[in-house]
Amino acid sequence: MTPTAKILLLGSGELGREFVIAAKRLGCHVIACDAYADAPAMQVADEAEVFSMLDGTALGAAIHKHRPDHIVPEVEAIRTEVLKEYEERGFSVVPSARATMMTMNRDAIRDLAASRLGLNTSRYLYAESLEEMRAAVADLGLPVVVKPVMSSSGKGQSTVRAADAVDAAWDYAVAGMRGDRKRVIVEQFIAFDYEITLLTVRTREGVVFCDPIGHRQERGDYRESWQPTAMSPAALGSAQAMAKAVVDDLGGYGLFGVEFFVKGEEVVFSELSPRPHDTGMVTLISQDLTEFDLHARAILGLPIPGIVQYGAAASAVVLADRDAADFRIGGLAEALTPSAPGVRIDLRVFGKPTTRPWRRMAVALALAPCGTTDEARAAAVEAASRLTIDYGS
Repeated sequence: MTPTAKILLLGSGELGREFVIAAKRLGCHVIACDAYADAPAMQVADEAEVFSMLDGTALGAAIHKHRPDHIVPEVEAIRTEVLKEYEERGFSVVPSARATMMTMNRDAIRDLAASRLGLNTSRYLYAESLEEMRAAVADLGLPVVVKPVMSSSGKGQSTVRAADAVDAAWDYAVAGMRGDRKRVIVEQFIAFDYEITLLTVRTREGVVFCDPIGHRQERGDYRESWQPTAMSPAALGSAQAMAKAVVDDLGGYGLFGVEFFVKGEEVVFSELSPRPHDTGMVTLISQDLTEFDLHARAILGLPIPGIVQYGAAASAVVLADRDAADFRIGGLAEALTPSAPGVRIDLRVFGKPTTRPWRRMAVALALAPCGTTDEARAAAVEAASRLTIDYGS
């Protein structure tokens, strides 16, 4: 059978794994790429390639070898100039080479949002040295949030609340950087009421939104997410208008994870990822079309009917605490047993070949169709606590 499309997936983590499953259901042939063998998405893909996404020569060779219908980045750290070159040759880059270039670095997307589009953002400055960072902190005033302009999963991000913590924050940011740019964004801390991810799907027929997703972070990385998050009509409308403005400017088709801070009725643009979002894993149980289904349909130009939300849902991650290659995930039966009546539990074990401290290894999902998001959150956290990582000797 001739596949509906050949997809070259750049990055093969847990999000890529679920995307491969969604794409395979639609008849696609997927080549999963990552810097290490047996990555989660490789285990369910048709083919695999092992190379660093920052190796431009290897990236170009993979594109030339497979000649895919669509090149789908799943990670930020990619030689985006290579994607631009191949897009100019007629290859489809999802959502577009410009979008991958703009969002690879927090400075580019922040400048687009604040300066070009006039979206509401926090005050921010950039620093390329410890001295510049000290000056930025003095200008903005404490507390501030410090992030590498290029990183993933919250690596290198911290909140600085005291002057004597600035130097350590710089060192932590540098240690967490990806790529070859030693630059951080220093932004004014916003005492928000809550933060959301607004999954925004750009299709050939227009822009579609999922219900807003609330989330909790630690160490700059997501630990829990829940859907829907209650927002006033005015706040939700503001978030949707800003999300539409930025994805329309970036162009292309696919799902974007757009993050906002919300304080009262004020909505503040934070960040954007032009791909499925980790907090969106809650959609694996919360709605009929997951974020991965939506991404695949948008890429392929397939219809997206009204999205059906099943009710209050939540996700909670399971983290490793050490480096190991000999381990197993245990406690599945206990985790899948609901802790409260009327709650449904599901799990995703990512299949990563090794552990390391703070690495996500699985996620617990809970649906409380007749309950509240607080009840779903409690059930997801309880289920995650019952999963174990059993290390070998």
